[in-house]
Amino acid sequence: MDQLMIIYIVLDVLKLHQPNLPDFAVFIKELEGIEKVDVNVIEIDDKTESIKVIIEGIIDYKSISAHMIKVGAEIKSVDQVVVGHARE
Repeated sequence: MDQLMIIYIVLDVLKLHQPNLPDFAVFIKELEGIEKVDVNVIEIDDKTESIKVIIEGIIDYKSISAHMIKVGAEIKSVDQVVVGHARE
């Protein structure tokens, strides 16, 4: 049966310098249902980085938010969402 799911999301995220971008992307990709993660630096200051995170797959927003908090990252805003049908 088809159900509507978030299949693409763009997030504005504030994170600490560690983990670095490759490790952070892999950390997000570890979540079930995530097919692709694209991370871009927007701004860097002394202690943090503002990044744009683009995620594709079957996305559970609450799980992503909770997962990011584990490494000191916080979602500042949701900039784009695409919802589509996901096959069970």
